[in-house]
Amino acid sequence: MQDERNHNTSPTSFPYSSKQLASSTQGGNSDVPVVDLSVSDEELLVREVTEASQEWGVFQVVNHGIPTELMQQLQVVGKQFFDLPEAEKKAVAKEEDFEGYKRNYLEGIDAWDEHLFHRLSPPSIINYKYWPKNPPQYREVNEEYTRHMKKLAEKILGWLSEGLGLPTVALTQSLGGETAEYLIRINYYPPSPKSELALGGPAHTDIGALALLVPNEVPGLQVFKDEQWLDVEYINSAVVVFIGDQLMRMTNGRFKNVLHRATLNKERLRISWPVFVSPRHDMLVGPLPELIGDENPPKFETLVFKDYSQQTIENWEVDLLYSL
Repeated sequence: MQDERNHNTSPTSFPYSSKQLASSTQGGNSDVPVVDLSVSDEELLVREVTEASQEWGVFQVVNHGIPTELMQQLQVVGKQFFDLPEAEKKAVAKEEDFEGYKRNYLEGIDAWDEHLFHRLSPPSIINYKYWPKNPPQYREVNEEYTRHMKKLAEKILGWLSEGLGLPTVALTQSLGGETAEYLIRINYYPPSPKSELALGGPAHTDIGALALLVPNEVPGLQVFKDEQWLDVEYINSAVVVFIGDQLMRMTNGRFKNVLHRATLNKERLRISWPVFVSPRHDMLVGPLPELIGDENPPKFETLVFKDYSQQTIENWEVDLLYSL
């Protein structure tokens, strides 16, 4: 059995510094696949999302059913929170868990990033003390957005299941069904005149199964493919879908967990809203039995997700000691 990859990260921490991968070529705009979900050809949708997950590990979806007005409201209340005085933002500051508000700094640079991170679903894991009370519409908007995001994630997981030759519900059930965990992180990257000295979000893969991201119009998102960093084109109202570590492991490597990062802009504020879909912490995650056999042995160890997370976090800490 192959060793588990030790370079994977989650949204809360990163194992690569800005100097790592420095020898990689900086490319232009990428050809990240764009999938139009309004088409009526179900077989075409299955084929497009499956091929994108195998070849890229990332794709964008348009006409996905999330109301444009709701996506705009999400961005408005998110920015309003970060516009608050620091003392008000610290009312939802991180404590011992990863949830809450935090501001990161790099030496010689005013701000690397600020972010707000909290759970969205299921209701049993939500801790509202990390949800801002100001702006007052924050909770209502985020709860409505969560309902739409769950529908979209389950559709995508259904098409990916079918693309693997499995029942539509296979991947969703393998993540825990209604108990699968949804989390949001709002990334706030202020303009930086020294943007070439730091990254807003250093290179990482996502520790969960899926990430579904909505950015503002300021460019900065990049994916790593064919030994080069490629800019992801901004498409108004599109959702960027990333394959994470757990879908790579569940599919025995058939789906790619894409390496990606966020760069800073010298003049403009960049904000993004990724929603992460992960298994329950107590779930066993590994190659699905239907996808392995004598001719395709398991490449990854089956682990309880919380144990996988802990092992990965320990690897991040070691990597960070030597890379920063």
